Amino acid sequence: MTERIHPTTNSPPSSSAEAPPRSSSSVGSPPPGTYVVKIPKDQIYRYPPPENARRYEKVARKKSRRSCCCRCLCWTLGLLALLVVLLAATVGVLYLVFRPKAPSYSIDDIAIRGFNLTSPSGISPEFDVTVRAQNPNDKIGIYYGRGSSVTVYYSDVNLCNSNLPAFYQPSNNVTIIQTALKGSKILLTSAVNSALVSEQNQGNVPFTVYIKVPVKIKIGAVKTWTITVKVKCDVSVDSLTTSSKIVSSNCKKSVKL
Repeated sequence: MTERIHPTTNSPPSSSAEAPPRSSSSVGSPPPGTYVVKIPKDQIYRYPPPENARRYEKVARKKSRRSCCCRCLCWTLGLLALLVVLLAATVGVLYLVFRPKAPSYSIDDIAIRGFNLTSPSGISPEFDVTVRAQNPNDKIGIYYGRGSSVTVYYSDVNLCNSNLPAFYQPSNNVTIIQTALKGSKILLTSAVNSALVSEQNQGNVPFTVYIKVPVKIKIGAVKTWTITVKVKCDVSVDSLTTSSKIVSSNCKKSVKL
């Protein structure tokens, strides 16, 4: 006899039974009473955390100071460059207008006294030097100021000193200046004394004349600052007397602004 098994009423539902559908709007939805605001990423402003606020302020101050310094430096360099350009343009215009030429200097005559080479107590040489100064400029004058010096050397021995008078030399002018130089009790070594005697016998005694004079250039109605002119003249004479004649002369000049 075949037995029949009937399911009880308390048995669980079949797995194949479908669950009730969920509403799509209920997934990920915020709880009631809240709102979600979406902001674009490019509009989000970030602030440092509170513990780094002071450090942030210091960095911001340093950046602002650097930017101020850079601006000041740029302005300063720009102004300097502008001044250099203006100065170069001014110098160029003045050069084209006035055509400046350097003055020339020479030794025209020397009279010598006091060379007693047999005296054991030293010599007291005296030089009367005639200096020729030429200003070849058409529109430029030269002021020769006080504080000049003229020195005569033989080898490394300073024999005598003097100075030039202060005067004004106009344009296209040649000025002859005579100055008297004196030395006192100059002791010469035996080697220097012998060299002087030998060179005088040969008729060629070399000396060096150093001239240093402060000048100011007058351009139109404007005077420049003081400029120091230095002249070095190598001069040879035939004898150590008042009637000595110049055998050779060569003068070189330099200017210190």
